[in-house]
Amino acid sequence: MSARLESAADTINVKISDRYLTNMIGRFLRPYWFQILLVFGMLIAVAAMSLVMPLLIQRAVDGPIRTGDLSGLIPYGLAYFSLILVIFAIRFAHTYLLQTVGQNALVNLRQELFEHIMRQDMRFFNTTPVGQLVSRLSNDIDALTELLSTSIVVLASNVVQLIGIVVVMLALNWRLALLSFLLLPLMVAVTVYYRKRIRAQSTRFHKLVGEYLAYINEQFNGMVIVQLFGQQHVSREGFRQLNQQYVDIHSRFRDYYTGYASWLQILTSVGLAIVLYGGGQGVLAGWATLGTLIAFMEYTRRTFEPINQLSEQIAQIQTAFSAGERIAKMLRVEPEITEAAQPLTLDERQRHSITFDHVNFGYEPGHLVLRNLDLYVPPGQRVAVVGATGAGKTSLAGLLARFYDVNEGRVLIDGVDVRAIGLADLRQYVTVVPQNPYCFDGTVADNLRLFDPTISEDKMIAAAKMACAHRFIERLPGDYNFELLPGGANLSQGQKQLLALARALIHNPNSILVLDEATSSIDTETEAMIQDGLVQVLHNRTSLVIAHRLSTIREVDRILVMKRGQIIEDGTHAELLALDGVYAQLYRRQFLELESA
Repeated sequence: MSARLESAADTINVKISDRYLTNMIGRFLRPYWFQILLVFGMLIAVAAMSLVMPLLIQRAVDGPIRTGDLSGLIPYGLAYFSLILVIFAIRFAHTYLLQTVGQNALVNLRQELFEHIMRQDMRFFNTTPVGQLVSRLSNDIDALTELLSTSIVVLASNVVQLIGIVVVMLALNWRLALLSFLLLPLMVAVTVYYRKRIRAQSTRFHKLVGEYLAYINEQFNGMVIVQLFGQQHVSREGFRQLNQQYVDIHSRFRDYYTGYASWLQILTSVGLAIVLYGGGQGVLAGWATLGTLIAFMEYTRRTFEPINQLSEQIAQIQTAFSAGERIAKMLRVEPEITEAAQPLTLDERQRHSITFDHVNFGYEPGHLVLRNLDLYVPPGQRVAVVGATGAGKTSLAGLLARFYDVNEGRVLIDGVDVRAIGLADLRQYVTVVPQNPYCFDGTVADNLRLFDPTISEDKMIAAAKMACAHRFIERLPGDYNFELLPGGANLSQGQKQLLALARALIHNPNSILVLDEATSSIDTETEAMIQDGLVQVLHNRTSLVIAHRLSTIREVDRILVMKRGQIIEDGTHAELLALDGVYAQLYRRQFLELESA
């Protein structure tokens, strides 16, 4: 499988520390500080009551049981049972409360991440696979959900409990306490050793999940090509490699987790044996009682229990921090297309002029698509742009709408640099109808209105009629209420282009109109009908019509012929035919093709 282009987030080489991740998560938890404070109060209460239970056992053994006073056991039994009920109630309350806080915080994080992605420019979306974005918003957020709803409760509870146990054990019998702590440094060393390795595997895993989702999305979207050219074996091999990497990473996860859990179980057993042997010697020597030894066995078990539970949670914690690291990197990606500090506005009611002033532009460094291009389009002029594939026609549209910024030179509207205009305002001044328009999951009306309920039905239908889309819409079941599949899969390419043209007429009726081969997939009959509509749409309106079919642009005011990023011919249809240059050759070739057809 070939290497994939790195996304903008992958190119960030800054180390994201655990402290940075903790602060990032803390920023979203900060509005719920009171609930979190209440949760920690409950954790302390549970830890305190849990510490009392071994003491009750010690007192019962050294008191009523040693003296044979069975009636004296009743208060201890009632107290023990009551503590169990109270601890259960408080644990339920703090778990419920913290999960609620965690979910609310992650709702805000998910929303901020989505909005941050929406602010990125087209270069970001061209280089970042959709699967990676889906993974950030789903798998990575889910990993943080587990951290806030489960792991953080276990971790915080165990830390509080461990501190309390150490204090009580030292106060109860310092000799037995030191015996109990004998193996703790070794346990900490084992934890640190496995933590680093599990974290590294978590990072590789989340990166692989993004590649996995991107590959599936790419293959399913391109399934027509895969089947037409019989490339199923290539797709299977690519998926097999990803699947094997997935299994390999999980196998290493299993090995590390199993090794870590096994070491902790061994150390726990050895630690209890040390306490039992040393405490037994203490009972015989008189510096410990039998009740104290039993209590210490329980405390020692509880000392090791948080560390054992940590072995179960560490994989989840490291997976969550790895996911958080990828989210943090995504949030640090800044769009190359930035807003002006003091954006300017234009008069929307007037017709606009367009200027390309000594423009050099390329999508990749060292590969220019437009070379020292100069162009002036006066207000209200209809300009067509023709040329071979790769000549730079579509780049004009991208620069005018500021999907990209020029390498050198300026692009101006009414004499104002587009970089000085607010992006939202600029998209009101420039409307681009792309060659491959997208349809959202919803009705035809939803796609025309773009889910804006303020647009009237009369305005929508009028625009559809002008774009010659009304006739085919009427033939659909339910006409404007016809449900479209995602991407408009149940419409032809020509029908989607007609919808896109009508959509542009609805939302920005007075803007500069850029048709980027917007009628390339329309049949000859519909093309004849749409010509009348285009005459009305483009009349007295500043427009760029990027076209392959020369028959659709004969009535424009001016035609530009582009080659290798430069304008080589400029004139009207009649003037360029008389020039007998590239345009005349293209026109005669298409005319002969139509005649032979």
